[in-house]
Amino acid sequence: MKNEYDRKNKNERIIEETIKCPKCGSTHLTKDYSRAELVCEKCGLVIDADIIDHGPEWRAFDNEQREKKTRTGSPMTYTLHDKGLSTTIGWQNRDAYGKSIPTRNRAQLYRLRKWQTRTRISDGTERNLALALAALDRMSSSLSLPRNVRETAAVIYRKAVRKNLIRGRSIEGVTAAVLYAACRQCNVPRTLEEISKITEMKKKEIGRNYRNISHKLELKLLPTTPQDYISRFCSRLALSNDVQIKTIEILRKASQKELTSGRGPTGLAAASLYIASVLCGERRTQREVAEVAGVTEVTIRNRYKELAKKLDIDIIM
Repeated sequence: MKNEYDRKNKNERIIEETIKCPKCGSTHLTKDYSRAELVCEKCGLVIDADIIDHGPEWRAFDNEQREKKTRTGSPMTYTLHDKGLSTTIGWQNRDAYGKSIPTRNRAQLYRLRKWQTRTRISDGTERNLALALAALDRMSSSLSLPRNVRETAAVIYRKAVRKNLIRGRSIEGVTAAVLYAACRQCNVPRTLEEISKITEMKKKEIGRNYRNISHKLELKLLPTTPQDYISRFCSRLALSNDVQIKTIEILRKASQKELTSGRGPTGLAAASLYIASVLCGERRTQREVAEVAGVTEVTIRNRYKELAKKLDIDIIM
């Protein structure tokens, strides 16, 4: 039923995207549900009347009313081992009307809650999945990763379980590798140093698991570039937008002269950011930049001297 519903919604979106205004040919159309009309934004022509509103038949004016009136649960998510489709018995000892449950019935409710928790995890695979997804959620929260990265990481881990790539490996090592792959796939780069610090695991083990999973699952991941880290480093160093623009300009010139090949992206990003901060009058020390970028001060010195020499940049120390 769900697949059929998704297919119908997809067909409706395709039809809406192909509809054009018969008068001006514009595809920018607006649905006015208060008048049940399909209106062209450009010329104002009413293209269709009596359109169907697929939303709920009730109205809510605040979040409390919306929670009371809604008749559906939370959307399906891959970050839970049962995808959020199983029933959960709440911990509050109250019935559907909000009344307190009598003391004589609470023991029965406690037993129901205990057996419901046990039946959610039926075998070893589900237990492994529950532990791994909980670890993924904890790591993602520590790294302040968005929801799409968490969903992508959960999907990759489920694929690894189906391919039997988890056997003989620690859950923490595989989840860390999966999270690193999801960050790269969603263009939200995080360095191995950051993930290693959060998981308290060696970079070598995370990298070995990452290479194995990406090879076996045939993940098409592009290498990270220094530009991917600039906005985050600037934000953590409290630098202005001018410094960010100048840093990207320096990296673009370095790329044109092939100075970025064979160098670590974080080191190049840190060195370019240090040069830009000096040129824009918002100097940050090499130690501050090194701590944010997760590289050594020696790396920054070597890179910025090379960039300054090859790009003819005068840095006043």
